[in-house]
Amino acid sequence: MSYASLALFGVLGMAALGPARLDHAPQKGAPAVLPVPAAKQQVATFAGGCFWSMQKAFDGVSGVVSATAGYAGGTEPNPDYGLVETGKTRYAESVQVIYDPARISYDGLLDVYWHHIDPTTVNRAFCDTGPQYRSIIFYREAEQQKAATASKQALDQSHRFKTPVVTEIQSATKFYPAEEYHQQFYKKNPDRYQAYVIGCGRDARIKELWGDSRESRVSSRGSEAAQGTLGVNTKGWNQVTFKKPTDAELKSRLSPEQYQVTQHEGTERPFGNAYWDNHEAGIYVDVVSGEPLFSSLDKYDSGTGWPSFTKPLEPANVKTKTDHKLFAERTEVRSANADSHLGHVFDDGPAPTGQRYCMNSASLRFIPVDKLEAEGYGQYVSLFQKSGEKPVSSR
Repeated sequence: MSYASLALFGVLGMAALGPARLDHAPQKGAPAVLPVPAAKQQVATFAGGCFWSMQKAFDGVSGVVSATAGYAGGTEPNPDYGLVETGKTRYAESVQVIYDPARISYDGLLDVYWHHIDPTTVNRAFCDTGPQYRSIIFYREAEQQKAATASKQALDQSHRFKTPVVTEIQSATKFYPAEEYHQQFYKKNPDRYQAYVIGCGRDARIKELWGDSRESRVSSRGSEAAQGTLGVNTKGWNQVTFKKPTDAELKSRLSPEQYQVTQHEGTERPFGNAYWDNHEAGIYVDVVSGEPLFSSLDKYDSGTGWPSFTKPLEPANVKTKTDHKLFAERTEVRSANADSHLGHVFDDGPAPTGQRYCMNSASLRFIPVDKLEAEGYGQYVSLFQKSGEKPVSSR
């Protein structure tokens, strides 16, 4: 079905059904089987409006084992879709996520969650109205409560929105999986799901709230906001609270070379920059935002005089575009959130990727392993503690 047809379907469907979702009539049938976490896996529960969309948001995120659509927040036993959609229970459409904390932190899940909801509306999610569509973070333990509260406060204090964040934070209740019909709905019924998204204005509103620099993708290792960079002056990195400084602020805080390279696609001199011959173990973050970009584990001596890597540390924090500035087609590499020019990627690198990410030191800030914890990037320490692993550059 074409985009125009889907749009027409969405508009006509919304006109006919009001704010209710297309094809969201009560469905009979037994609930889906709820996955059970394996040893060392953990569980998180979120409500953010339509559970079709929330399940889609977490599906495929690195470190997420499963995401199940269902109901949470109420007290009646064994709720079904028909009961919850009356809006007369305390249940909210929710998603239960099983994740591997060694691959994605709870903060990382919060990052995914925020960027797929509208946290400014009460008892409403985009075009869907009623208490069953309110946004809630259900904490299962004290650490989750602490992280959720801190994340919400940071988002509020960032003044990203004109109105306060109204997302609730409450103790987790029993989670009931929804009917099988609703699981993976966006895959089973792609045309109907897309019609709902278009008719509901969901993507447009998310873009208005969060921008589109990462197309609603987020890092799989969210932490706290950046210190030593130009965003929010706290530790680590958090896409939720990062707001790119103005051009005037960048000019005053960056060195002339950093400003020229990151903001105007400049290129520093080879063999005379900070990191081309750096053999110390650690990670490289964006000098403007602090978003993690590369690891010394993937760094190698390319002989070019610029720091070179076989792959990004966090692919979601890197974007590429075609560059024709030197009368030949090249692939430019930019940071996904700060939109800093980083360098270029070429297909002449070593195994296993065959790629050479040729970066400018002026776009990067290096954080050695022994400073990762103190600077808010402690989730990466384990990468350097694995037996037998050494930075590529030190081999």
